[in-house]
Amino acid sequence: MNDIFDMTGKRVLITGGATGLGFAAAQVLARYGAEVILAARRTEVIATSIAKIEAAGGRASGVEMDVANTESLSAALETVLEQGRIEVLVNNAGVHSDKMLLDESATSWDHLYNTNLKAIFSLSQSVVRHMCAEQVAGNIINMASVLGQTTQKGTATYASAKAALVQLTRSMAVEWARYGIRVNAIAPGYFHTALADDFLHSEAGARMIARAPMRRTGQPHELEGAVLLLASPAGDYMTGSVITVDGGLSIPQI
Repeated sequence: MNDIFDMTGKRVLITGGATGLGFAAAQVLARYGAEVILAARRTEVIATSIAKIEAAGGRASGVEMDVANTESLSAALETVLEQGRIEVLVNNAGVHSDKMLLDESATSWDHLYNTNLKAIFSLSQSVVRHMCAEQVAGNIINMASVLGQTTQKGTATYASAKAALVQLTRSMAVEWARYGIRVNAIAPGYFHTALADDFLHSEAGARMIARAPMRRTGQPHELEGAVLLLASPAGDYMTGSVITVDGGLSIPQI
């Protein structure tokens, strides 16, 4: 019987793929046979992460990419495509904001939206054009957030960008299904990553964990199942879906 999670021969580009949830995605997809390309800003971190994947028997390469910089994004994608086609794109790179709305600046707002929304649209559009030209039945996974589906003080800019990403994911799914391309999203809750650890170690973070049904936050490897489901043939009939992985944090409670 064929393994419905088999990723052998698939080439996967993962933004923010050298650390945190992006690296967790890279590890599981490499373990199931994919060639993973880690796109990130810091080349030394990319090299370390590639070495870890290769030591575990996986195939990995890297490319320097700053998704918030149009020139960097375009140059990195050109480099990746020179070496082969892309079957799966994981849009994971992002930045966070913890400012109250009255304290938010226009510069910070623009940077967050450019990174968390505009860059995902630009890269996805370019990759889909490539997929169409190569007649690839492709697959895109966008990393959203439970904050795009609920409300928390001090995260309005980030949350609104993630809410927009959820709607963008659904629109991409509708428009690109005709080309054989699936588009889905994952909405993680709080995981122990560099992006979230400052908050998790604060008093507000401790109160949030105490309210969560599972009374803990997630570990990056606990996102692997959702990533593998969406990236592999196991998810072939899924598009426009948003999978929440948050330990029940976003469940409304009385």
